Amino acid sequence: MSKLRLTLSCWAYDRMRALADGRVQPDGIDLNFLDLPVEETFFRMLRNREFDVAELSLSSYTVSLFREPRPFVAIPVFPSRMFRHSCIFVSTKSGIREPEDLAGKRIGTPEYQMTAPVWIRGILQDEYGVNVESCEYFTGGQEEPGREEKLKLDLPPQIKVRPIGPEKTLSQMLAAGEIDALHSPRMPSTLHTQPDKVKRLFEPYIDVERAYYRKTRIFPIMHAIAIKREVYERNPWIAMSLYKAFVQSQKIAYDELYETAALRTMLPWMIAEIEDVRRDMGHDWWPYGFGRNRAGLDTFLRYHHEQGLSKHRLEPETLFAPETMEAFKI
Repeated sequence: MSKLRLTLSCWAYDRMRALADGRVQPDGIDLNFLDLPVEETFFRMLRNREFDVAELSLSSYTVSLFREPRPFVAIPVFPSRMFRHSCIFVSTKSGIREPEDLAGKRIGTPEYQMTAPVWIRGILQDEYGVNVESCEYFTGGQEEPGREEKLKLDLPPQIKVRPIGPEKTLSQMLAAGEIDALHSPRMPSTLHTQPDKVKRLFEPYIDVERAYYRKTRIFPIMHAIAIKREVYERNPWIAMSLYKAFVQSQKIAYDELYETAALRTMLPWMIAEIEDVRRDMGHDWWPYGFGRNRAGLDTFLRYHHEQGLSKHRLEPETLFAPETMEAFKI
């Protein structure tokens, strides 16, 4: 009996490698795995819906839930997570020394609706009192001119967002002091080429991020896996089939990371780092599934609404295919 042929676009993370090389095969599915950088996957899925299944920005996916018809349905698999305190960069001309100094400043961000800046703005507001509405946000290409929001936004008037000039880049504007700070998942090139002009806000950032986790127990989710809705509605069984395969592939990655016979990566003290992470976050520090992620998702959805990206605050249960919210027991 033939299997359903589906194309998945996702970066080839270690947790996806067993799916990409065929060691893990979803039940009933012949999976065509495309290893594409996240920006390309997001652009092609959001603009043209080119893939049956794709890694997708959690924020972009949430924005899409307010469109009719809803184009996608997600499953609780999270290819990307990252603490984002390290992703706040400041111009040395700005006079910013402490996070509270960001209030009222000019902030660059490649796209206002990107997931990483949603987390950054929310954390700054919750932890340091930097009100989102007090800042002015400038959007555009970080290293190349001409970047636009992938999704058209309808923001409330108190949220101030404007595009930068067609010939400008955020990286150079930060070094020149034309913007005071940058919220971006990628390091600006000027952090390295002009280190006297561009700095991280938090140094050392690892200590701050560990303290944030200990306080909140949140490891911020960046991306989810989204299925084209028409594909899912024709074959609702694929949601659980894919979910199980992603879990199995992740388990292989966990096991391979902690192999001491020979290091799988070039990090010399990786085993010690894993043991440190386990002490703080447990053995399954990157959990898939809904239950253990509900609190973090709820916090994200609050931020999304407070920042004008959601017309009303969504409940975490509305994000995912219902088939993936529970499993059978023997």
